[in-house]
Amino acid sequence: MACMKLGSKTDAFQRKGQAWFCTTGLPSDIVVEVGEMTFHLHKFPLLSRSGVMEKRIAEASEGEDGCVIELNDIPGGAKTFELVAKFCYGVKLELTAANAVYLRCAAERLDMTEEYGEGNLISQTEIFLNQVVLRSWKDSLKALQTCDDVLPYAEELRITKRCIDSLAVKACTDPNLFGWPVMEHVGPLQSPGGSILWNGISTGARPKHSSSDWWYEDASTLSLPLYKRLISAMESQGVKQETVAGSLNYYAKKYLPGLNRRQTSSESTNRLAPVGLGSSLSEEDQKLLLEEVDNLLPMQKGLVPTKFLFGLLKTALILRASPSCISNLEKRIGMQLDQATLEDLLMPNFSYSMETLYNVDCVQRTLEHFLAMDQGTGGESPCSIDDEQLIGSPSLTPITMVAKLIDGYLAEVAPDVNLKLPKFQTLAASVPEYARPLDDGLYRAIDIYLKSHPWLGESDREQLCRLMDCQKLSLEACTHAAQNERLPLRIIVQVLFFEQLQLRTSIAGCFLVSENLDEGSRQLRSGTVGPNEGGWATAVRENQVLKVGMDSMRVRVSELEKECSNMRQEIEKLGRSKGSSTWGNVSKKFGFKMKSQMCSAQEGSVSNQNKINSKAIKDDKAKENYRKH
Repeated sequence: MACMKLGSKTDAFQRKGQAWFCTTGLPSDIVVEVGEMTFHLHKFPLLSRSGVMEKRIAEASEGEDGCVIELNDIPGGAKTFELVAKFCYGVKLELTAANAVYLRCAAERLDMTEEYGEGNLISQTEIFLNQVVLRSWKDSLKALQTCDDVLPYAEELRITKRCIDSLAVKACTDPNLFGWPVMEHVGPLQSPGGSILWNGISTGARPKHSSSDWWYEDASTLSLPLYKRLISAMESQGVKQETVAGSLNYYAKKYLPGLNRRQTSSESTNRLAPVGLGSSLSEEDQKLLLEEVDNLLPMQKGLVPTKFLFGLLKTALILRASPSCISNLEKRIGMQLDQATLEDLLMPNFSYSMETLYNVDCVQRTLEHFLAMDQGTGGESPCSIDDEQLIGSPSLTPITMVAKLIDGYLAEVAPDVNLKLPKFQTLAASVPEYARPLDDGLYRAIDIYLKSHPWLGESDREQLCRLMDCQKLSLEACTHAAQNERLPLRIIVQVLFFEQLQLRTSIAGCFLVSENLDEGSRQLRSGTVGPNEGGWATAVRENQVLKVGMDSMRVRVSELEKECSNMRQEIEKLGRSKGSSTWGNVSKKFGFKMKSQMCSAQEGSVSNQNKINSKAIKDDKAKENYRKH
């Protein structure tokens, strides 16, 4: 830390208990009381340097009780007045960044101008502040920290503003240019081994490479009011918003213990993570700090990590921050919800009622903010996305990522027995249908909810299952749903119907590919296919793979036919026992005849097998002819 020496005499002061004595040999003729400390001094050195002391000594000399002066409003208290007294006596005194502000304010309070002596304390401290302190980052920071104790005087003298402006300018500048040690420079002073050279001698120190976040830790040592002013000054100087956001992240993690409770291993090893928490704050102070950080954070998407925003939101819920603060954080998260993880969404419910284990309402509001922003920015809709493209790319758009995230969240909160059906349905239905390429995740969440709420009636089960589209279930999900006893009968029949439909479509596509392969083999035999357009070996391999796929589909079709036949028999038995044709009602209700479907399925399977056998014979004959040729 830089310093400047004032005075030339040796120290002529001696302390005894709560009193200071000047050991010049002459008896003291004035007593100055500053707080609990008493100074036994002489009149002349004081009145020759201070206009206030001259006036007070004149007033006290008229009394009869001796010359006693009380100075209880000296900035910095007794410790600062001790330095002032030494300056008046010409005793050696070191000006540093730690005491310059106190001495400057005390000199102003005591009117120590050039009128009462050349090179008085006001001019000396001003020279030191302007030429030494404000040119160094560390000294400017230390001086600004001391302004908290004498803030009214420092504000009046514009010391606080000068320190803040100095720091703001330096934050936008290369730190190697304003008073850092030589070991932090890089360039020609670096030896071939990588260490720093001093007069050609290796010091063993390694060079530092500065980045835009080098000032985070220093700025976090300031009090909240001064830190806010520093951030505002930096923004006016053109500091990037992402840099400001990083500093706020660092500052909040240092003073809000709740942000570090669920810190991952990767975050704990980050060099920007605070080594330890700052001074412990009360809950009220923490709440105030959190609300101020929310106001200072930039509102642009992607500048603040989503995990950090969720940490702020959880802490705000615990501290019961203002509704506007919680709403702002939910909007910030909603802007970048596609960057969140399932762990982020699992926020415990901190309300007194403890209605549910997790705060589903908060997630619901966050999702609504995301959907409103997505629609406002022209988010892709079914009209702008092709179905094949959507199915082929599950993570095509941010909204599909959010849909997958919400489905995972629904599966996590579904086991909560206190989670009411309307709340579950509302959150699931908030995701647009086009955002889900497949409904497998939604089906899994619904199945878990039905398993955890076995008391739901048949109508509630059907209403819940209407949230998913059976046509958008994969074959694996259809297989599971067809055997799921928790699903209503109506849904199981729909699943079986659409599963058969998917298999028929797949088989028809396989036949189409097989016919194309046959056409290619005929072109090969006739010599119309060039050597670079494929070969018999490739066609044979593809045909073999196709046969295996069609055999597995044929087996699955036969299994589905058996399942449907067993279901029909059970339903007919149930109908005969009740005296009514339940199966006929179900068939009319769905608008298709199951019996004819089964027959057509059987006929299709027979015809498919015949086609497969005939095409296999053709392939073998073509292969034999090609070999003879």
